[in-house]
Amino acid sequence: MNNMSFLVWFTVYACAMITLGWYVSRHQKNGDDFLLGGRSLPMILTLGSTVGTMVGTGSSVGAVGFGYTNGWAGMLYGLGGAAGILLVAWLFAPVRKLRFMTMSEEISYYTGGSKIIKNLVAVLIFIASIGWLGAHILGGGLYLAWASGIDINVAKIIIALAFVVYVGIGGYSAVVWIDTIQSVVLFVGFILMAVLAVQHVGGWANIQQAVDPAAQSLFAVDKLGFLPAFSLAMVIGVGVLATPSYRQRIYSAKTVSSVRQSFTITGLLYLLFSFLPAIIGMAVWTMNDHLDNSGFAFLFATQVLPPALAMAVLIAGMSANMSSGSSDAIAGVSIILRDLYTMITGHMPAPEKAIRLSRIFLVLVIALALLFAMTSNDIISYITKMISMIMSGMFICSILGRFWTRFNWQGALAALAGGAGASTVVLMNDSWLAFWGNPCLPSVLTSLVCGVVVTLVTPASALSREEALEMITRERESQPEAPPLPIGKRKASQG
Repeated sequence: MNNMSFLVWFTVYACAMITLGWYVSRHQKNGDDFLLGGRSLPMILTLGSTVGTMVGTGSSVGAVGFGYTNGWAGMLYGLGGAAGILLVAWLFAPVRKLRFMTMSEEISYYTGGSKIIKNLVAVLIFIASIGWLGAHILGGGLYLAWASGIDINVAKIIIALAFVVYVGIGGYSAVVWIDTIQSVVLFVGFILMAVLAVQHVGGWANIQQAVDPAAQSLFAVDKLGFLPAFSLAMVIGVGVLATPSYRQRIYSAKTVSSVRQSFTITGLLYLLFSFLPAIIGMAVWTMNDHLDNSGFAFLFATQVLPPALAMAVLIAGMSANMSSGSSDAIAGVSIILRDLYTMITGHMPAPEKAIRLSRIFLVLVIALALLFAMTSNDIISYITKMISMIMSGMFICSILGRFWTRFNWQGALAALAGGAGASTVVLMNDSWLAFWGNPCLPSVLTSLVCGVVVTLVTPASALSREEALEMITRERESQPEAPPLPIGKRKASQG
């Protein structure tokens, strides 16, 4: 493919998407409009945006690359993601009724309105959002480096700068419209690529001869081992359940039913989709088993497509990485605006300043994510370490808090510390890491035990869920304080 041709067509495509973003968001007036699409996104846009996010960096660069080196293990990303989004749909869609703005508000609500937990979770999910955005910058950089022939680090910087323009102009309304268009192109492109790649190598029989038999076992368990294979699917599922950008879709949806329908359809589509990365990866292995970076396997596969279709898939794939990341960028800005700004100043920013501040904070978020992306060129390794360290405890906090009213701030603190601690121990021990595959399973189990035990041996929250929600809503809307609590409850609730 001609490198200059790709750059020209991608520039034209990007300008068209930016124009669309400006058009759909030109009537934004406040922070809710910019960060949550006015909390009125219909089912079809939530669906398109969610599909666009899931069929992005991990599914294209990561899962195809994993299928390239490990055969049917390339399905594990899709299986874990599908399980995660289906669980989010049925377990957490109802929180839309509570009108949260960030995940830290949600977990604070579960723990009696605890300021300690709200502030700590705000910091953690800010780091998580930057981590996910860094993965998308990395994925987009791999696309751009392959298609244009420029240095990978220069490509990452270009992608980061593109994010500033891409998200800064239109905000969340633009993100979901663009995601919806791009997800259709990329989804169709993946199906065609899988079919044409198998034909290109002479049929499935040639793939079976070329690929390691152990990699052709169910989910490549014979090659990876059962625990590492299960851990990979689990870490992706946990990531979806605890990723702030998916919660952002719940908070911005029009109704509970619309977000539940969109997530359910996404999960079913993604479950069917999970076969494709593995097939493409194994077909590429049959074509060339000496790629310098397995992350290039998806990009290599575009060579089997007709030039026009290859161009469309490359452009849509690169822009899907950008769209996936834009949701995480928006989530990161929401956390700064709602949580970190309030933590430092003691109040929310004035409504008329919210959009300008959002754009300033967007530059900060993307700059930090670029630093993360510069540390790695391996998508799957990057994602699994980041999720295990940061998000296992958040996953347990959200599950326990959602369904156990006894859960308190002390238990949440123990769950967060236990998950991070267990992950650190496993990552520092090479034999344990080889046994588990990644730290997710021991991290989640340790977090669960710590959260339950500490909750049971410490006092229950002084505030009811209703009182905690009222307090969080007042703070978000900068309303005057309610009458003081009785002295006993006031002391008990200061956690």
